[in-house]
Amino acid sequence: MVSKQSRSQAVNSAGSFMTDFRDFLLRGNVVDLAVAVIIGGAFGAVITSFIGDIITPLLLTPALSAAGVSDIAELSANGIKYGLFLSAVINFVVIAFVMFIIIRSFERMKRTEEVDAGPSTDEKLNDTLGRLTGFLEQRM
Repeated sequence: MVSKQSRSQAVNSAGSFMTDFRDFLLRGNVVDLAVAVIIGGAFGAVITSFIGDIITPLLLTPALSAAGVSDIAELSANGIKYGLFLSAVINFVVIAFVMFIIIRSFERMKRTEEVDAGPSTDEKLNDTLGRLTGFLEQRM
């Protein structure tokens, strides 16, 4: 038979595991990462549609009509579907450009916040310690 002590240890161990697992799942970084992945997937779908439905037809309509095809997927030479490759390259360039613009604007906002933020906590602490030291020296 199982003793009460070993049963209690097993229950506590399982409870501790579940508590640790719950804490891990609810930690800010995991939740932030999950939100980022979901938003990234949705953003990817929007960008893919933007490129496939707007950018690619605008850029390639003259080339497609000159080649005598109606869709970029039909562009091929000797069985090599370079039209699909061309579409993937355009997709990559547009996504990279959009991400560059987003990151650049975030960096610009971050720099503006840093300038507007005033003195840092360390600077305030050092200033306060300096004034306290001066006050204590005057009293002695």
